[in-house]
Amino acid sequence: MAIIEVKNVSIKYKSGDYRDLGLKEYLVRKAKGTLTTTEFLAVDNVSFALDEGDFLGIIGTNGAGKSTLLKVISGVMRPSQGTVMVNGKIAALLELGTGFDGDLSLKENIYLRGAILGYTREFINSKWEEILDYAELSEYKDRHYKHLSSGMKSRLAFAISCLVEPEILILDEVLSVGDGAFRVKSENTMKEIMDKGSVTILVSHSIAQVRRMCNKVLWLDKGKQIAFGDVNVVCDKYEKYLQTVANLQKRT
Repeated sequence: MAIIEVKNVSIKYKSGDYRDLGLKEYLVRKAKGTLTTTEFLAVDNVSFALDEGDFLGIIGTNGAGKSTLLKVISGVMRPSQGTVMVNGKIAALLELGTGFDGDLSLKENIYLRGAILGYTREFINSKWEEILDYAELSEYKDRHYKHLSSGMKSRLAFAISCLVEPEILILDEVLSVGDGAFRVKSENTMKEIMDKGSVTILVSHSIAQVRRMCNKVLWLDKGKQIAFGDVNVVCDKYEKYLQTVANLQKRT
């Protein structure tokens, strides 16, 4: 049985002239049929399945729908069409700072984030020191979260998500702000998670990182699924595409 199965998923957004309207004007225009809206597909008919121990890399240029798809898999959004089946507890890092309170200390935020992920106080009692040590932030345990640098926030978020033993780990470019040494350590940790049978999904603009870490790749472009499958096969095609685009831009 697949751990994650995405079937014909589409995600539709609406935009229009109603953003600056008051409620009364909105209702009047809607009743008269004069409310102007447009729709676009952020994700368009995407399907794939992941089994135990799979490490999926999602690649594509900006606006491809990568982060939107992660939100649907994580349960933050519902698909407009299609279904998503998930078997397991998810630890997701979708945006830096999500699930943290700037006015709380690092230690307090570990308990807060742990509660959001569904873990007990007793479990976090046994883990919080290990989390701070892994994130190389033990000396800052009483510092307010809002005073951390982006790199520190990234390390803390990653440490919490990985050290609470997730069944499914979802990462959206959160390690791009970390330093080189921590990226090496985090990649080793993700490999250990995969070896234990957990499923990991990583959105990354680093094709080299995807080649090192992943055993499957999903390539999205403007919401559409271009390819899904073997890492080297898909990455080779994607890099040829990027080179073609770069060459065309040089000519214009």
